[in-house]
Amino acid sequence: MKKILAAIAVFGMFLTLGCGAKTEQKAEVLPKLTIGLMPDTDSIPFIIAAQQGYFAAEGIEVELMPFKSAMERDAALQSGNLDGAVSDLLAVIFARSGGFAVHAASYTDGSYNLIAGGSTGVTSVAELRGREVAISRNTIIEYVTDEILAANRMSEQDISKVVIPQIPVRLEMLQSGNLDAALLPEPMASVAVASGGRYITGSGERAINPGVMVFTDAALQDKKTSIQAMYRAYNKAVQYLNNTPREDYIDFVMEKSGFPAPARDALQLKPYRTAGLPEQKDVAEAVRWVQSKDLAGAYGYDDLVVDILSESK
Repeated sequence: MKKILAAIAVFGMFLTLGCGAKTEQKAEVLPKLTIGLMPDTDSIPFIIAAQQGYFAAEGIEVELMPFKSAMERDAALQSGNLDGAVSDLLAVIFARSGGFAVHAASYTDGSYNLIAGGSTGVTSVAELRGREVAISRNTIIEYVTDEILAANRMSEQDISKVVIPQIPVRLEMLQSGNLDAALLPEPMASVAVASGGRYITGSGERAINPGVMVFTDAALQDKKTSIQAMYRAYNKAVQYLNNTPREDYIDFVMEKSGFPAPARDALQLKPYRTAGLPEQKDVAEAVRWVQSKDLAGAYGYDDLVVDILSESK
């Protein structure tokens, strides 16, 4: 009888150990994230993270939703259809001013360039006086436009702003000769140059960096671990892009990005940075611009930016 009881005890011990091992192997199920993308180079690391399986390796499902205009993107964010989006500090300020709880969580690396129509003969910012320049209102596009004008001792009254929210339409109208100039993100700016437009200047030359990733406060609270996992995958995608020949990924990027066909040859990517917090000066300058137009009140850095990155590494 003692031998039987001993055998039962040993069997029970192995059963307990087996159950424990099975419990430890069970992976955490992370809440799904839905991220809004714009037709610009800031979206490429997300496309690569999905294609290379970096999201899956971090145990997270990320749905990427494309938008053609900041207005459409912001409407989706505020209606609860997005957890986060490729965006900018101006959008964060406007959302907060409107009572919608969002925060910027990291900078992005996109560039925004002023391109003149090829037939205009325009070669400088000064030569745009009295001419039509296409923008999108109250966005990073208008902000960069105004900063470029100010750097050239001009104001928005010196040009005629034409509001065209959708980026592809803005590009098409510039290419067709219906505009004197337009402020475009990359790669649309390079496409415009490749089709005969002239590069005048851009955010890179002026060290203007208002691009950010924005998340709703609800997502930051309820899906914190998912966002941190997303950033780990994002950083892997950055390393891939910075160390992989362009031809290895350009076809997939073209397929998923919504970029026009000429972008395949025109697109030249600069090195991406791994995710980091927006700089104090960039936030302060964005707030200053918004206040100068009486579009919102004063906001401090901590009102607009949240640090979720330090715990995600």
